[in-house]
Amino acid sequence: MFFRKNWKIIFGIIVSAFFIWLALRGLELERVAAYLREADYRWIIPGILVYFVAVWARTWRWHYLLRPLKPVPLGQLFPIVCIGYFGNNVYPARAGEVIRAFVLRRNEGISVSASLATIIIERVFDGLVMLVFVFFALPFVGADHIPPIYRTTVIIASVFFFTALLFFFWMAFDQARATRVYRYFSGRIVPVRFRPAADSFFDRFMGGLHFLRSGRDVLMVFVTSIVIWLLETVKYWFVMHAFTFSVGFIGLMLMNGVVNLTTTLPSAPGYIGTFEVGARVLEALGINYDLAFGYTIVLHAALWFPITILGGYYMWRQGIKWRDFERRSLEK
Repeated sequence: MFFRKNWKIIFGIIVSAFFIWLALRGLELERVAAYLREADYRWIIPGILVYFVAVWARTWRWHYLLRPLKPVPLGQLFPIVCIGYFGNNVYPARAGEVIRAFVLRRNEGISVSASLATIIIERVFDGLVMLVFVFFALPFVGADHIPPIYRTTVIIASVFFFTALLFFFWMAFDQARATRVYRYFSGRIVPVRFRPAADSFFDRFMGGLHFLRSGRDVLMVFVTSIVIWLLETVKYWFVMHAFTFSVGFIGLMLMNGVVNLTTTLPSAPGYIGTFEVGARVLEALGINYDLAFGYTIVLHAALWFPITILGGYYMWRQGIKWRDFERRSLEK
């Protein structure tokens, strides 16, 4: 019973443990500690500032996606985005995505299902941009600079994200047929007593896909996604200067792409283990692995702590608690 109820959490922990094992193989912790002592942590400050510019850009992108549903001011969306980061970093199973949809409904009256549609589309575009980063970098650094085990991740991610995008485009442009397919399966799978709630969820979810019908909107979201991830790569570049190595910006784009494709896998909260694959990418680019690992854990901490603290503050300020999500259903 316990395993059946918590299988997502258990599976995420197993995945994280596997990647931690991969990261620790051949590592000399004394040398890592020495590199950490020698680092110039002042470089983290501009990196964090750039990162929050990227978070603001994410907020603008979500504002753009939500416009067909309701125009929400950026100043009101930014705390919700930060709360979502807090949820992903602290709670299991990427709960932050559902949490921010819940908070948006509470604050702005937008249904959870519709906002979840926009959040899922965000993640699809993020994945596509990560693939663009990887395939853009490969001619410059060579495919051999992606460790073999992570090449499989890139291939699987390519199939998944392109299939997901095509599927959502089909749903947006052929809503009548998508609805018929949904009704066919829901009529055979969903119990009768749950069907009205499921139908309502589906209808509102379809409303969240409306922007995909506009080529201009799709292009705008894609370009914004590129800007967001370039800004995050700039943070990688700033934090790199705290250490005694140098990699070209394109190499850091490759690292960013592989890391964030890997962190789409289920894992423990905060992407523990899956994020640390970045050290192996740097090792493949010729950087001493102990140094690369020290840099990666500092980068991970610089990405985790500031946004988690700010998101936790906004969550506390709005009087939101975890049990609020446990007690309430996604849709009323």
